[in-house]
Amino acid sequence: MCFVTYIPHQQGFILTSNRDESVGRPKALPPKKYLIDSTPVFYPQDGLAGGTWIAASPKATVCLLNGAFVKHHHKPPYRMSRGKVVLDFFTYEHLADFANQYDFAGIEPFTLVVVEEGSEPILSELRWDGAQVHLKALNAGQSYAWSSVTLYADAVVRERERWWQDWQRQHPVFEAKDVLDFHNLGGNGDKANDLVMNRNGQLRTVSTTQIQKTPTQFLMNYRDRLSGHHFKYRIFEAEKISCL
Repeated sequence: MCFVTYIPHQQGFILTSNRDESVGRPKALPPKKYLIDSTPVFYPQDGLAGGTWIAASPKATVCLLNGAFVKHHHKPPYRMSRGKVVLDFFTYEHLADFANQYDFAGIEPFTLVVVEEGSEPILSELRWDGAQVHLKALNAGQSYAWSSVTLYADAVVRERERWWQDWQRQHPVFEAKDVLDFHNLGGNGDKANDLVMNRNGQLRTVSTTQIQKTPTQFLMNYRDRLSGHHFKYRIFEAEKISCL
């Protein structure tokens, strides 16, 4: 939920998410296919609240980061987990319907990165700041990076964006595995703020999830960093390719 990159690739896109979480939180379940209002949705399931931070269906790919624009004051109790918002998204036909009709009241601030299907990918960013929805259309032909504002100061967020831009300059030709390498190795040696982070063993990057969509394939690559297990799936067929 804490560092996400998007990059266009082969008439499609690659979306990759590093999830930073308390090691005391119950372990997430590996990705599988679920039905939401008869729509097949593929996602790893949060072990505590049953929601997710990243999900994909034939109509959209959605990824959530905690926080909106600035670090907010945590004021529980909240009406529902933010991970359930990701699943609720798939009960709406389009992002605009979700943004206009969904009841966001009582939910802790978050950011959604949404890629909708079309003749070309349609990339958007939705931020809920606790009082208002902010919906922004992005250029799907450009790359982007997001960091959770609840965990990273503005200077760290900007530095991570520079790492991402530097990596792209150094890799004008790349494949999905190269983006994974960046998510695995990016940083400057500061364990508290590197892309694979560790703050005193209590808060860590617990998983990395990558979704790759092109005209010929739709794949999810999931690495559980706590167990060491690695899963690869074809999302359209919801068929597991391998488990390492």
